[in-house]
Amino acid sequence: MRAVLLAASLCSIAVSASAQTARPDPGPLTIARQGSFFVGGRDVKSDTLSTLPAYASSGTITIDQMYVRYQVPVGELGIPITLIHGCCLTGKTWETTPDGRMGWDEYFVRHSHPTYVIDQVWRGRSAGDPSAINAVRSGKAPIEQLPTVFSAGHEGAWAIFRFGKEYPQTMPGMRYPLAAQAEFWKQMVPDSLNNLPTPNPTVPALSELAQKIGGTVLMSHSQSGIYPFQTAALSRKGIAGIVSIEPGACPTPTEDMKPYAGLPILVLFGDYVDEFPRWAPRLANCRAFIAAANAAGGKAELLVLPDIGIKGNTHMLMQDDNSLDIADILLDWIGKHVTTVVQ
Repeated sequence: MRAVLLAASLCSIAVSASAQTARPDPGPLTIARQGSFFVGGRDVKSDTLSTLPAYASSGTITIDQMYVRYQVPVGELGIPITLIHGCCLTGKTWETTPDGRMGWDEYFVRHSHPTYVIDQVWRGRSAGDPSAINAVRSGKAPIEQLPTVFSAGHEGAWAIFRFGKEYPQTMPGMRYPLAAQAEFWKQMVPDSLNNLPTPNPTVPALSELAQKIGGTVLMSHSQSGIYPFQTAALSRKGIAGIVSIEPGACPTPTEDMKPYAGLPILVLFGDYVDEFPRWAPRLANCRAFIAAANAAGGKAELLVLPDIGIKGNTHMLMQDDNSLDIADILLDWIGKHVTTVVQ
């Protein structure tokens, strides 16, 4: 029933999104303040900080901190939104699209929401720890202890992002701006996820950030899709709602659902999901989670865009050619469902 109501409430927006709404020049962007800071972090001492003679090998560095950039609009403010990127990417995911259109970070600010964009721990401007690499390089550790770092190649990422089943084929009606794909590939960075301690330091950092802000919607994508749920399980303080976009995983339906009771949750998927073995099971798991969460008193909803007439969206739907129309759907949902914050 909740899914039916959601689809009905978004019907008019869906029609415009399917038609790719034309938008006038929004004019100058006026903000009250902007800046950046870090949350989390810990100091570690190491004897393998460097293998270069010009830099000492021993010393203390700070690691596991999470970089945060923010903008706060003028006037009456909506609930803050925190944007959490996925695998092999950084906070750039949410900024200007590869073909030069407005990103969700600016769009949400223009719609009165203070917006916080993070770089996951050990990614982008959130520093990693080189000690293990240098330990192997200097012969102080065996090669088997060399950390695992991976990158997603263009060809492999093609199917992961559902541009097409095989590179360079495209899905029928696919809405990603492939003419600008060269700019998208420049956003990709090496991923050190497998080297992080457990729990992933990004999760407690998100909890600290939510409390520092005083209340926020945690909006995640792909690899980070599970992080807001893990953050809520750690503490509900400061979490006003969760929007998980094409999560790599939802909580399993057999887990404790108490952390999500009464918490507004929206899980969003684009098109072609059932045609990709990587994604179909993840959608099925999220369906089961939504049912389990609601059975335990949750306020969880699942939206699959083709179900409301919006077709052609890829895994990178915040950059698809109808990205701002999708943003409107999310803003509409937040405005109707996110009202209280646990302090």
